[in-house]
Amino acid sequence: QVQLVESGGGLVQPGGSLRLSCAASGRIDSIYVLGWYRQAPGKQRELVASITAGGRVNYADSVGGRFTISRDNAKNTVYLQMNSLKPEDTAVYFCNFRFTVSTQQYWGQGTQVTVSS
Repeated sequence: QVQLVESGGGLVQPGGSLRLSCAASGRIDSIYVLGWYRQAPGKQRELVASITAGGRVNYADSVGGRFTISRDNAKNTVYLQMNSLKPEDTAVYFCNFRFTVSTQQYWGQGTQVTVSS
């Protein structure tokens, strides 16, 4: 079992920045992918960004150039630096942990990000 604890959400004005963190703990015994998803009211959950154990990253087109995902393997932690935030970035952001081989995955509890003036 893997537990995920997220932090860093909040209210920010358009053009502002936020940094999300997600720390994984528990039985982590093989390589894994870390990612961030988001879900806005009335919409499906969508991938925002992901990063492999080797550091390969993938971004949704809507956040490319504004968001940066990174990870600290020693701490089993993933970060999402969000710059130039827009009102359409408002959503609940979920951390995702997925073992690469078994594909078993875990979700964080979600953290609210609201971009509004």
